[in-house]
Amino acid sequence: MLDVSGSATGKIVERCEALFGDLNFEAARAWKAAQPGRKVVGYMPYYVPRELIHAAGCLPLGIMGGGDQLEVIHGDAYYQSYICRIPRSTIELGVSGRLDFVDGMLFPSICDVIRNLSGMWKLMFTNVASRYVDLPQNFEDNVGGEFYRSDLKELVEWLEHLTGRTVTDEALRASIAVFNINRQLVRDLYALRAAEPWKVPSAEVYLLSRAGLVIPVEEHNAMLKDYIAAAAGQDRPMKDNSRVVVSGAFCEQPPLNLIKSIELSGCYIVDDDFVLVNRWEKSKVPTEGDPLLNLARAYLHDSLSMAAKYEPNLAKKGQHLVESVRVNKAEGVIFAMPSFCDPALLDRPMLQNVLKAANIPYIAFKYAENSGQMQPIREQAGTFADSIKLWSGA
Repeated sequence: MLDVSGSATGKIVERCEALFGDLNFEAARAWKAAQPGRKVVGYMPYYVPRELIHAAGCLPLGIMGGGDQLEVIHGDAYYQSYICRIPRSTIELGVSGRLDFVDGMLFPSICDVIRNLSGMWKLMFTNVASRYVDLPQNFEDNVGGEFYRSDLKELVEWLEHLTGRTVTDEALRASIAVFNINRQLVRDLYALRAAEPWKVPSAEVYLLSRAGLVIPVEEHNAMLKDYIAAAAGQDRPMKDNSRVVVSGAFCEQPPLNLIKSIELSGCYIVDDDFVLVNRWEKSKVPTEGDPLLNLARAYLHDSLSMAAKYEPNLAKKGQHLVESVRVNKAEGVIFAMPSFCDPALLDRPMLQNVLKAANIPYIAFKYAENSGQMQPIREQAGTFADSIKLWSGA
């Protein structure tokens, strides 16, 4: 548990921590039970167009695996040991009945493992509608843009079939507007942490982000507004920590204790790639005109750069990290990547070369979502923080 006693943000963080620890998704179950006919659509990490799910009257439910709270028993029977843990823990959530209230599941294009999980889910849970969400690899409007708009249109039709209701352009625009607010609030939260990280611990930022995956977006917007207002005005001690960017955790999420261990080691995390779906687009998605085309073009031209997203211009590869270091006044980068994560681990040498050319210090380690031993990570991050202070002239 986080120590938030007496803090102005305490009640909000406690609520977020309760949501984070609830692997039965009671908040989502309660939302569905509150009104007959409601549907819940789960989705895997990284990115899905949640606006479409919301416009269809459904609750988008982020499924981020079982973390370090879930013992995987049945899930290990379906996957080999030399891949990341998230498919096994997701299957465990399904087999154990924790997702028995979910009406549909979406599997975005992250890697071969998630593609395989999509097929496995269809075989194992035939009563749940499921769909693989393909994402463009061509970033020209008349090719990748038209492809993705077509895929979004098919997803709308899939949701209409699931719910029995028509998804209108007006409903899509309204959903885009409310998620624009959500993304802006998350950006505001990240900006506040970058400016005054001692006031906004990264463990709290992470819990706030995770809460947005399991409650209605309107409720999450109110939560974010309240937290930002409270955090900005509260007094917390400032430490002489090193400022770092964490990269590589865009899919299988790190244990909460890993995030806390990095900051306890003497680092302030001032940017990261946790829970990307909450801030995938970098600015507002337009609400005028064709909403599907707007979402498609936002993905192509206004989305974050990540290992699982194709980079059409190799000269720009890794420049997002250099820019993040500059904008957030970071002093180094920590590559924290899940074991056996092909996109992250294959990208890392290229990203390291870019950082080396920019004279930006970095370290790297791997984790699994159920990592229990944090002392080595804390020692490694602490040594990194000390070396920054000793040799960077900070």
